[in-house]
Amino acid sequence: MTNIIPILISTALVGFLNSAEAAEQTISSERNYFEELKYRHSLVPKDDIWWTITGDQMAWMHKNVHQLFPTVNVYRAGPVKSLNFAPNPDIHQFVIETKDGEMSFASFLESDFTTTLGMLILHKGTIVFESYPRMNAFEKPIYWSVAKVMPALLIRLLEERGLVDVEKEIDFYLPELATSDFAGIKVRNILDMSTGLDCQDEYQDRQSCYYQYSMAIGDGYREANAPDNPYDFLSTLEVTRHSDQGKEFSYSGVNTFILGWLVEKITGESFQDTFSTEVWNKIGVESDASFLAYRYGIPLTHGGFLSNMRDMARFGLLFTPSYSLVSDESIVTDETLDLLLNEPNPNLIRSDGSHNAYQWDYIDQEGFMIKGGWGGQALVVNPKLDIVAVYTSYFNADFSQYSLREPLLKVLREVYIED
Repeated sequence: MTNIIPILISTALVGFLNSAEAAEQTISSERNYFEELKYRHSLVPKDDIWWTITGDQMAWMHKNVHQLFPTVNVYRAGPVKSLNFAPNPDIHQFVIETKDGEMSFASFLESDFTTTLGMLILHKGTIVFESYPRMNAFEKPIYWSVAKVMPALLIRLLEERGLVDVEKEIDFYLPELATSDFAGIKVRNILDMSTGLDCQDEYQDRQSCYYQYSMAIGDGYREANAPDNPYDFLSTLEVTRHSDQGKEFSYSGVNTFILGWLVEKITGESFQDTFSTEVWNKIGVESDASFLAYRYGIPLTHGGFLSNMRDMARFGLLFTPSYSLVSDESIVTDETLDLLLNEPNPNLIRSDGSHNAYQWDYIDQEGFMIKGGWGGQALVVNPKLDIVAVYTSYFNADFSQYSLREPLLKVLREVYIED
């Protein structure tokens, strides 16, 4: 028995030393993590628009907006609607041409040719491809302008209930705009980005209409004399025109903000609460989402949505025949899909036959509907093929990354469109 005691002491000492070493490694790891956080935060521009920085810092910011700026919540409710997973090898192995030769689609996304954070593809409601080369599946990246279709969808819901007539002028519903140059602009032309007003997205000239709006909502670099808030700024807006309304496509996040404002006016509650109750509560999502909200809790409806990718795909399913896998009701009705696909403003049809409508950038005759976002995000849906795709990425410092849009569309067309 006397020999056992030293052995026990020796074993205990080894255990103690191992525990101490593990604790020291943990402390060191935590210290390194904190130093990394401090470093990343220090790189966020303070004298310019924060999100224009590129490279690895852009990738980090795209995944960590929630710790940089205030947000407002979009709440989930009810049981999670599971998504089946059945990988399609035809997608995984699809050959992509690069400047260095051929590689599989899966390898292409993971390669240095792209800056893919994540890519998710669903067919008939089943996940057929999922890849997270530079992020974790649980993370909630920002989707920037992909968010624009969310206010447009709520306007469409109000339209179907007879609460909004999109042929009426916006100041009919928002009398606050009666003395603004938005007075007289039809709601439909705001939905379609065809107001004719010179307030296009502009991030160089700080005196421009859009930059002043951006400072008012907090998204641009904010000068001392910046407008206090976007509601007051737009109520007295005076700008020139480049065309009559409804005649030309003219992209502006201001249009999206006004749509969100209209939702708030009709419902009498915050935009994010309406989006929660009308959409996010109803589609079996895994997590709460959020909108970036720099000032006064005003959500950045034109481009500040944060969500994990599977939940974003559930939102996309609403525009497909497989909506019932996530929602007990047809939130996006057949009439809405017919409107989006087949009833564009004829002035906004492009030479290739595609068009934009209700904040969607691109809708073509094959049924592909695409809403893109700054830095390389997109939501792609095709009601005809029952497809949803979501991806997010970022810009290299030298902008050398391949665009994901055309390779993705090539894959989807060749795998799912029958000859």
